[in-house]
Amino acid sequence: MSLSVSEPSELPTSSPKLEKSFVKHAKLISFLTTISRFFGLGREIVATHYLGTELVGSAFAVAFVIPNLFRKLFGEGALSAAFIPLYSQAIKSEKESDGSKAGSANDFAAAAVNLLFVILLGLTIVGEGIIYWLLHFGHDFRPAWMLTLRLTAIMLPYVLLICGGAFLSGILQVHKRFGPPAAAPIILNACHIIVLLIGAKIIGLGRHTPADLVEAKQIQLSYWLAVVVLIAGAMQVGVLLPALKEIGFRFKLVSNFWTPPIKKMLLLSLPVAMGAGVLQLSVMLDKSISMALMTGKDDVGKSITTFHWFGKDVRLPMELGAPRRLDLAQNLYQFPLGIFAIALATAIFPGLSADALDKDREKFRGVLRHGIEASLWEGLPASLGLILVAEPTARLMFQHGETSAHHATLIAQSTMIYASAIWAFSLLQIINRAYYAIHDTITPLVMSIVNIIINLVVELPLVWTKLGESGMAVGTVVSFAIQALVMLWMLDRKIGGLDLRRSFPMVMKMLLGTVVMGIACYGVKLSPAFPHGDTRIIWASQIFLLLSSGAAVYLGMCYVLHVNVLADLLPKRFRKG
Repeated sequence: MSLSVSEPSELPTSSPKLEKSFVKHAKLISFLTTISRFFGLGREIVATHYLGTELVGSAFAVAFVIPNLFRKLFGEGALSAAFIPLYSQAIKSEKESDGSKAGSANDFAAAAVNLLFVILLGLTIVGEGIIYWLLHFGHDFRPAWMLTLRLTAIMLPYVLLICGGAFLSGILQVHKRFGPPAAAPIILNACHIIVLLIGAKIIGLGRHTPADLVEAKQIQLSYWLAVVVLIAGAMQVGVLLPALKEIGFRFKLVSNFWTPPIKKMLLLSLPVAMGAGVLQLSVMLDKSISMALMTGKDDVGKSITTFHWFGKDVRLPMELGAPRRLDLAQNLYQFPLGIFAIALATAIFPGLSADALDKDREKFRGVLRHGIEASLWEGLPASLGLILVAEPTARLMFQHGETSAHHATLIAQSTMIYASAIWAFSLLQIINRAYYAIHDTITPLVMSIVNIIINLVVELPLVWTKLGESGMAVGTVVSFAIQALVMLWMLDRKIGGLDLRRSFPMVMKMLLGTVVMGIACYGVKLSPAFPHGDTRIIWASQIFLLLSSGAAVYLGMCYVLHVNVLADLLPKRFRKG
């Protein structure tokens, strides 16, 4: 998103324990994802240094999110969520048929790839046509919107590459090949960093650039970066090809891919597509709202601080660059999420899919319950931990170049709010995949609609308060926390009980460990030895002291309290009991 995940061993009845194989795969994915996330943070640091967090930085952030929305909708969303369970079961059936169904799974996969290509090509052509029309007839658009449209036009073909790569990664994951898919994003992040560093040097963008030339040079660099996104996308697909060849997958043009398995996949994917579409609409609404409600300048350089609403002037509640700052805050909270929770969900999904429809669902329930426990084991301390280090982290990473101390403070404020729900985001990674595994695509759709409604109802009034742009983060946190808890309760009822009472003592121990960790970190901050000041060395020291002491206390509490999730992650010589 295993012994084999599709053939799990008997699960213990008293001491919950993750299955060895999907923990092993999750460790591999986590390791590679950690590298990718570090490169990703490096990319954001360098991009913020040269592009800033105002007009150009915000325009590129919004433009780049559009192809990534399609990736989540198609590559990792609707088609993939419907494809992986069917493909997993086709592989399982092929193995059990003694060769009588040889090649059927590969034919299904090849037909699905053909279908995805046709859909994405059509969407790309239509999207480019819409952008062309807007650029030529949208003369009243503000400069930020015009730049966003131009960058989007360049990067839109990336949809074909990133969605195709994500879908091919799903094929590899079913065959327990998690390495190449997890490593592929490193290429994009590395290419970003290289072109930003070299490009800025070539065009002379830096601390000595005259103030009146900075924005023009930033725009030029953003165009170069948009082109490199396409090149990196092709490289990401290329790194998957050797592994696909090893598992026996062959690309083939299919003249008639309207087969029964494809029809079933589309039938299952339609509600998922609608649900994913709602969530991606929510993301785009947040980006668009933050763009529309931020202050700025018109074509002649006049400041824009209000907009007209039913004949009245209404104050724009967000400062220039709000979309970019929110994007950076999201990247910070997604760092721990990607390292563990998404890796765990990715590793567990094929196994859940293969066993979900068996008559005896006890294995499915056990693996799912232990996945939930593992996601909370990381999500609870990560939520509190990031809140504690949000300010020095934002200052260390982003308070330089074109980003001021004030903007770094705004990033830190939004990061703290987003961080409070890392546990909910982590939980949803597992829960959503469980619904897809049992072929229930309606419930995630309905809850996605509820999510977007709650999000808008909460965030829109808050952006006009002192929270400003951070009100957007509050809406996200509230809506996802409600969605995670409600979907878990509904899933428990739907599959005849997860026996969550068995998990309750373990979760209470995790909560206790998290509280003790927070108290310890607070004590460290009050200690005379805790450094204070406004230098990078001071910020780095603060982060190191808080993270190291917090991690040591939390892991120590887990060891003392016999939190068995820890036993699966530690080397055998360190396990207690």
